[in-house]
Amino acid sequence: MAGWEYDAVVVGAGPAGLTCAVRAARGGARVLLVEKDRRIGGALHLSGGHLSAGGTSLQRAAGIEDDPERHLADIDRISNGTARKDLVRLVVEEAPGVVEWLVGSGMPFDPETPRIVYGHEPYEVPRTVYGVEGGLSVLQVLEAELTEALAAHDLTLWSNAPVTGLRTDDDGRVVGVDVYRDGAEVEVAAAAVVLATGGYGADAELFAERHGVELVTVAARTSTGDGIHLGRAVGAALQGEGTYLPTFGGLPDPQAPHRANWAERLLLTVERPPREIYVDRTGRRWIAEDEPSIDVKERALTALPDQVFWTIFDDDAVARSGGGQPPIVLGWEPDDLRRHANVRPGIHAADTLEEVAAAAGIDPDGLVAAVATYNRAVAAGVDEEFGRTHLPAPIAVPPFYALHNQGIAVVTFDGLDIDDTFAVLDEAGARIGGLFAIGEVIGAGATCGNSFCSGMLLTPALVFGRLLGDRLAETRRA
Repeated sequence: MAGWEYDAVVVGAGPAGLTCAVRAARGGARVLLVEKDRRIGGALHLSGGHLSAGGTSLQRAAGIEDDPERHLADIDRISNGTARKDLVRLVVEEAPGVVEWLVGSGMPFDPETPRIVYGHEPYEVPRTVYGVEGGLSVLQVLEAELTEALAAHDLTLWSNAPVTGLRTDDDGRVVGVDVYRDGAEVEVAAAAVVLATGGYGADAELFAERHGVELVTVAARTSTGDGIHLGRAVGAALQGEGTYLPTFGGLPDPQAPHRANWAERLLLTVERPPREIYVDRTGRRWIAEDEPSIDVKERALTALPDQVFWTIFDDDAVARSGGGQPPIVLGWEPDDLRRHANVRPGIHAADTLEEVAAAAGIDPDGLVAAVATYNRAVAAGVDEEFGRTHLPAPIAVPPFYALHNQGIAVVTFDGLDIDDTFAVLDEAGARIGGLFAIGEVIGAGATCGNSFCSGMLLTPALVFGRLLGDRLAETRRA
């Protein structure tokens, strides 16, 4: 059944899609915003809402000197030049305006920002900002703008309505979408279709295809690669090959396979001096556990089979993690860890190293040898194998613990290839007429490269949404 026609259909009501749809409608375009979930916001419901920009009023108020060129140089340094320079330049030039828009909208920023975030390779100056409610602070601004645009402009929102296909003409131009709505397939015609569907961090099959490892994720459950599947069906190319980087380690979720338990994670080196060692399936250590750079650890983790390792420690380490000292696992006192051992997935304990290795699936001989070598390093005060300098105590007091850890997909790094107008490209590098893509569907690697650059996923989503929305409105008026 046909009957709906719009200047633009925006698929996905996350930060990129919401921003694009509102700006296009305000500019005079007739816009349909389609969201498969019952609620709008996408990853903003889980996101920390980190934004980065150089030369904002928030920085100036804190006495911080910065500008877009310094921001650009920092991204180039952190990513080792692996990000898309054309897209990154667009972001850093427009990012201050995005922050000022949010300031002007009354978004309450966390008073500790602007700051340097040390969870990954840090910027050289404080330029990361976020709201007091993380991603929800940004969503509140976008919800208010959406409400106004629905009332005052030609914008329509369909929720709980997945897009099932792209419609093309005889020349291969995208001319609309198929939507499953209210139990029926609906045909919608449009001069432009924008894919803003997010990544594929909840699509285990696509993840395994792209990276060759099992998916363990904390991504939104709606991040099932819809835009990539839609784009591929009309010949779209992918960009970002080889830029994937996992986030360092997480415990298995006790309820759901393929998901990590982000709320209860091992503290990072910058948060707690380690008393443990890390071993692979063979029981061998693979890095200095006190290495301060998470970036270095994440890159080393990618070389492990299935990106899996175990954290090994003894009960003395457990006992010393309470009483006001940093915990081993976020939010757990010593008795919590002991109680969860051999009950929760991935948390093992036994009276001997051989027994705990067998329970965890580690080679027992390898683990016994690795612990013995480490204990000798502690006694000598020198770790000749990896150069670890924090050597507080041997691993010697039973019971012994082995906690399963795995590289985690927080975002996905590859996605639909686009040019600097956000037009989707085919395998030959030519534009697919009528089709555009913004947000995580283009892959985090486009704006972060093979790295995690603070704020460089949400900021580009908002920047590109604003720019594309304005261009779609201008095209309609032309």
